[in-house]
Formats: sequence, C-alpha cells, structure tokens
Amino acid sequence: MTYLILLFLLSLIILAIWEIWVCEGAHLGRRFVVWLYDLTARRYDRIKQFDTLWERKYLAEPVAAVLGTIPDPIILDVGAGTGRLSRSAHQLPGFDHTIFCLEPSRKMLREGRDLTYSDRAAWLRAWAVPLPFSSNQFDLVACLEILEFTPHPHQTLEELHRVLSPGGWLLITNRIGRDSRWIFGKTFSRDRFEEVLKKHGFQQIEVFPWQVEYDLAWARKSF
Repeated sequence: MTYLILLFLLSLIILAIWEIWVCEGAHLGRRFVVWLYDLTARRYDRIKQFDTLWERKYLAEPVAAVLGTIPDPIILDVGAGTGRLSRSAHQLPGFDHTIFCLEPSRKMLREGRDLTYSDRAAWLRAWAVPLPFSSNQFDLVACLEILEFTPHPHQTLEELHRVLSPGGWLLITNRIGRDSRWIFGKTFSRDRFEEVLKKHGFQQIEVFPWQVEYDLAWARKSF
C-alpha cells in the first residue's frame, strides 16, 4: 500500500511539472496561466532573450511592409506581453502608428507600459475571448505565442477573424516544437494549420518556419 501511495504521489509531481513547465498551465484555466505570467513578468524578457536586430528584421519590417499600403492602419496585438511588437515596430523610421496592446496579465501589462513608447502603444487589460472590440475594426491583428495558452484556440481564432476589417491581415504563430504534442487539444500540426485558418475564414495564407518552437503565419480576411 505504501508503495502505491508513493507511486501515486510521484505521478502527481510529474504531472504537475509537465503541466506547469511544458504546458505553462494551459489545461488549468486562463486565470492560472495569467498567474504564472504575473510571477515571471519582471524576468520575462530575460527568459525570452529577445534579439533586437532579429525582432526588427523578422517581425517589425514585415509588419511595416504589409501596412505600407494602408492609410492610417489600426493595429491590435493580442497577448502583447511586454510589448514585443510595439517595441520592434516603433524603432523603424517613420513607423508612428498606434498599436493597441491587449494583455490579461496585470504585471506583464505594467512592464509593457514601462518599456514601450507611451504615445504609440495603447494598453488594455482584457481576455482574448471575447475581445472587447466591435467587429471589422482592425487592419492588422497579431497573436504571437499565445494561441496555445487560450482555453479554446478555435474560439480565439473566431474572435481574431471577427475584429479584423475585410481585407485585414492576421499575423499569428503556431507552436510546432517537440513539446507541442503534449499540450493536448491546444496545438495544431504544421500540415494542418493552414487548413484550420481556412476553416475560420482566412485566405492568402502563408506559413513560414520562424523559431525552434513556432511557425509564423500570415493570413487575410476576405473582402
């Protein structure tokens, strides 16, 4: 009996480590996920080790190129973290568009406000589902490294599609690293992700290898 109890406790410990370390609490509800990000907010940028030049070339410049043909674009960053998109884009000469940064973690939001240009980043604390915006509002919506941590990724995609204006662009990541298979019900295979985006009404989809753990996809809402 003692052996079985020890085995049970060991299994619980392994399960807890797997859920918190690998899945970042994805199966324990959105409030638990946000609590974990509150804990790591001050160390988040050090943990991620963002490279300024890399972010500019592979994130900011493509965004600026897409928005270059749109007068006064309205931009939304869902799960903005500490303002990754805003910080990289606003370093580009001539990029003076306001980015609406939505972040559910109070402490991550606080860090983001301190790190971004106050007159170019409008911060809002809210969930991805439902998004607190009217339909057909944004010319570009970014959702970077957040989809797999939302309670229902398909609902998140529905909301991202809803708030985009006709012809608007979605910039989104899809987790494909070796650990992604263990985030049950939250991730999509590389081969399937394009099909998933199409089912949610997106077209002109292009998927690129982006980082070790992620692909990056561009997709457009139909006119």
